[in-house]
Amino acid sequence: MDRKLRNRILFFLLVAAAVAYGLVRLSGRQPVAKISAVQPIRENLVSSISSNGKVETIAPRVMRAQLDTFVERVHATEGQQVKRGQLLLELNVKDAAARLAETRSRLLKAQDDLRAARTGGRTDDVARVAGDLGKAVAERDRLQKNQEALKRLITQQAATQDELAANDLALTKAQAEVARLAAAKSEFDRGVKLDAGSADLRVQQLQSEIAALEDKVGNGRVSAPIDGTLYSLPAKAGDFVKLGDLLAEMADLHKVRVRAFIDEPELGGLEPEEPVKITWDALPNRSWIGKTELIPKQAVPHGTRSVGELLCMVPNDKLELLPGANVNVRINSKERINVLSVPRGAVEVSGGNQYVYVVKDNQLGVGKKTLEKRRIQVGIADATSYEVVSGLDQSEMVALPGDVDLRDGMAVQIMNTDTAYLRGRKDE
Repeated sequence: MDRKLRNRILFFLLVAAAVAYGLVRLSGRQPVAKISAVQPIRENLVSSISSNGKVETIAPRVMRAQLDTFVERVHATEGQQVKRGQLLLELNVKDAAARLAETRSRLLKAQDDLRAARTGGRTDDVARVAGDLGKAVAERDRLQKNQEALKRLITQQAATQDELAANDLALTKAQAEVARLAAAKSEFDRGVKLDAGSADLRVQQLQSEIAALEDKVGNGRVSAPIDGTLYSLPAKAGDFVKLGDLLAEMADLHKVRVRAFIDEPELGGLEPEEPVKITWDALPNRSWIGKTELIPKQAVPHGTRSVGELLCMVPNDKLELLPGANVNVRINSKERINVLSVPRGAVEVSGGNQYVYVVKDNQLGVGKKTLEKRRIQVGIADATSYEVVSGLDQSEMVALPGDVDLRDGMAVQIMNTDTAYLRGRKDE
C-alpha cells in the first residue's frame, strides 16, 4: 500500500477516535433527567362506567281527586306500608250523596212510568178511557134499537113521529160521542207509546246520572289499590282539592328502577344484564346490586351533558332506596382475570395508538439508562390502569411522567420505582 495513503488512513482513524472520546466525555457531563419507573404487574381488572342516576318506582299507583271538594279525614301517614283496600283518606262528598239519593227517587218514578207505558198506560187511566167509550157505545146501541122499534110502532100506529124524531136526535148525539171517545182512546194509545219511548230514555239518563254520582261518592273513600309503600301523601285534612289534584302515590318498593345518565362517549360499552352497583350518599355504608335492563337508543341533553338514559332494575328488599333519590351508579361492563397492567399515566396516546417509554440500559455508562418509545396494544381499563395485551414484558420497566417531557432515546436516571402504585393496587 502506498505510504501516503496509509498515513492518511491512520490520520482519519486517530481523528475519529478523538471525536468519539470527546463525545463520550461530553455526554457524561450533560445533565440526566431523573424519573420514576414502574414494573408491570398482573392483576384482575374490571372496566367500569360511573355516573349518576335517580331512583324511580316500577308501576306506581297515583291517586287523584275526582271532584272539587275538601279533604275530610286522613287515615295513613307518608312512608307507611299499606295493604290493598286499606282506607287512606276521605273526601267530603255530602252534596254528591244527597244528589244521589234524590236521583234514585226520580229513577224509581221514571221506572214506574216506563212499566205503565209498556203495559198500555196506567190502570186507572186505561179503565176510565175504556169505560167512557163503552158507555157511549152502549148508549148508541140502545138508541139504535129504539129507532128500529119506533119505526115498527109507527107502522102499527103505536108511536108518533115526534117520538121517532126525538130518538133520532139522541142517536145522532150518541154516535158523535162514540166517535169522539174512540178518537180520544186512539190518541191515548198513541200517547202511551210515545210515553214509553220517552220514559225509557229518561230511565237511561237517570241511570247514567246515578252511576256518575255513585262514582263521586265512591271516590270520596280513597283506598290502597295494591300492597305497597305510601311514599307520597301531599293531601292533608281540611285541604281543598280540585279535579285531578294529586292525593297520594304508592308502589311496591321491593324492586325499584334506577335511571342512570350515561355520558355519550361511554354508551357503546353498555349491554343488557350487566351488573350495576348503586350507592347513595344518604346511606354511605350501604350498596345495592342490580342489572342493566333497557339500553338507551339515543342521546339526549341533560343539563350541560349529552347522555343516554340507562334503566337498571335494582332489588330493594329493605325498602331503603326511596323514589326520587339521587344515587351513584357504577356499571361493571367487562372483567379480565390475571392480566398484565400498567398505570394509565404511563401510557401515551397518539394518533389512535398507545405507547409507553421502556427503560433500557445505556451501554455508554454504568448506571445510566435510556428510554425507548414502544407501541403497545391495550385492552380494557379501569380508573387507574390499562390492560397490556401485547408489546411489553412483565420484567421490563416503564417510565412514569414527571417534571420533564419523555422522549425516545432520552438519557434518564431512575430515582425510584413507584411502589405506592403497586401497593395501592394490591390493597384494592
